[in-house]
Amino acid sequence: MTKTISSPDGAARVAAIAGIVDQLNGAVRLLRCAATGRMVTQGVSMTHLHVMWRLEESGELTMSRLADYLDVSLSNATGLVDRMEERGLIERSRVSGDRRVVLVRLTDAGRAILDEVQLGKRDLIQTILERLDDRQLVRLEAALRDLRGAVLAEELAHPERFGIDHDHPHQHLQEPASRADGREYATR
Repeated sequence: MTKTISSPDGAARVAAIAGIVDQLNGAVRLLRCAATGRMVTQGVSMTHLHVMWRLEESGELTMSRLADYLDVSLSNATGLVDRMEERGLIERSRVSGDRRVVLVRLTDAGRAILDEVQLGKRDLIQTILERLDDRQLVRLEAALRDLRGAVLAEELAHPERFGIDHDHPHQHLQEPASRADGREYATR
């Protein structure tokens, strides 16, 4: 049964949006819980993951920018970076022109952890999606494509809503040229 949203006062639209937000938050919480459990067993905290994801997006950051991103003092960020550097997840270097500036970047070991997280997430989601029938899969793919387009449009219209220092493009928000099965997406 297909639901339609058509009410003169918009109450059905408001209710649909609230329901979608609840469902999406619930699904994300369950997935985050599963991912967090796997990372904790490997000794990687969510804070470490956030730092590594940010460095993956940015390439490198100064210590002060990283502290701003984390909303912590420079000394707290330094302690976190010390622990992550000891584990080989990130590395620091000084700028040759100004030795006071310290840059932080992801190491190959840090990238490997992020790759492992991504593969684990992909495997879990694929297993979950196997529970849906063909009709549900087609509907979900179309809905997620629409959602992804809306996210990109909002990011372009209001980049300030996507965090501090948001001056990098999110390539992963662009629609891929083809599906995982090799079929091309239909152009609109």
